[in-house]
Amino acid sequence: MSDLPDILRKKLTQEPSHPLETSARPAAVLVPIFKEGSTWHVLFTRRTESVEDHQGQVSFPGGLIEAQDKGPEQAALREAQEEIGIRSEDVQILGALDPLPTVTNFIIVPIVGTIPWPYPFNINEDEVAVVFNVPLDWLSNPDNLEIQEWKPDGPGPSVPVHFFRPYEGEVIWGATARITLSLLRALR
Repeated sequence: MSDLPDILRKKLTQEPSHPLETSARPAAVLVPIFKEGSTWHVLFTRRTESVEDHQGQVSFPGGLIEAQDKGPEQAALREAQEEIGIRSEDVQILGALDPLPTVTNFIIVPIVGTIPWPYPFNINEDEVAVVFNVPLDWLSNPDNLEIQEWKPDGPGPSVPVHFFRPYEGEVIWGATARITLSLLRALR
């Protein structure tokens, strides 16, 4: 898969638009990928217990698209620098995955980009507890994925939620798992 960046450049949206018109809060995340030896990896973070939303959950670096951001790409790069110190000039943007609505009233535009490895992260310990990576081959193995029914608080039906089996103690689930699956579909 040495041509992985070329494959993604061809399949991903090159002009990410603002999220769909909706009452959901517009957000963007950076989906950092890198090659170590001959193996491609996806980089994740686990949020601290003190952040406002999604405490203790595995995520990609990202957040709300703010008024000063020129679009999702700039928001994703800004947030990645704020959260884990990835400088925008170190990211080679490959494109955007489709916007993803969440049950927590966000609509997320995932921006995929490569980063050099190893990388000198500067972690914002108020927001990020852990930075870790998972080999793309492991994520691609269907034995590592399951779907569970989840009943949200309040009225409404149960919804299917994607979970990856724990990888070195970290559980990738929910919107982060759906973004990861979208990345894997783009590689098919």
